[in-house]
Amino acid sequence: MPALSTGRQPDAALAWFGGVAGQGLLDVEQAAMARVLAGCPALPWAWIGVDATSPPAGARGVRLRRAGAGFDGAFRSVLPLPLASEALGAVLLQHVLDDGVDPLPLLDECARVLAPGGTLWVAALNPWSPYRARWARTGLQAHTTGDWQGMLRGAGFASDSVSLQWLGPLWRPAHGAVGIGAADRLRAGIAMTVSKRVHALVPPARLRNLRWQAGGALAGPNLRRSASQRR
Repeated sequence: MPALSTGRQPDAALAWFGGVAGQGLLDVEQAAMARVLAGCPALPWAWIGVDATSPPAGARGVRLRRAGAGFDGAFRSVLPLPLASEALGAVLLQHVLDDGVDPLPLLDECARVLAPGGTLWVAALNPWSPYRARWARTGLQAHTTGDWQGMLRGAGFASDSVSLQWLGPLWRPAHGAVGIGAADRLRAGIAMTVSKRVHALVPPARLRNLRWQAGGALAGPNLRRSASQRR
């Protein structure tokens, strides 16, 4: 699986989140991540964010940050991550795909490491928010919700099960909130939650019933027909 790649200086665009405007969005996302992790208490989880973000607390978490074309933190790596397949109950991606990088390689990797029924949570910028004026000309790029659903489907997630939430400020950094109403669709950020579905096993074909014949032998239709011809 290829490493992440962009056409610009690594992490230059993502540095925007370290300013006042970026922190106004990140502050609201802490509670949203805590709710996701509360739903997977039995398995370890992984968080991947940018330098300006604060990872969730907890002893069972793997915490990584974007570092150019790879990741740094609990370990240093590019894709694929040195994590066992189907080992995690949740993966949280906090704005690591907002700088024009191709999202599909990392989304594919999330699908690999998530256990069946595990949760992927993705925080991204909202291209329809007036808040976009605050990140204009920084190199950040925002995808529409339709684009995200298509990319999640391409990584193997069921797009019809994506839960959308709009969060963060509308314009003033200090006035962030969370919601799912029509007016909330102008908030600075999008949070998408999707579960890794389990494919049902194909049941075995039903065996044809055979009837006992005279003499205690099993016989099918062809044997019965041969016996009648001999008579």
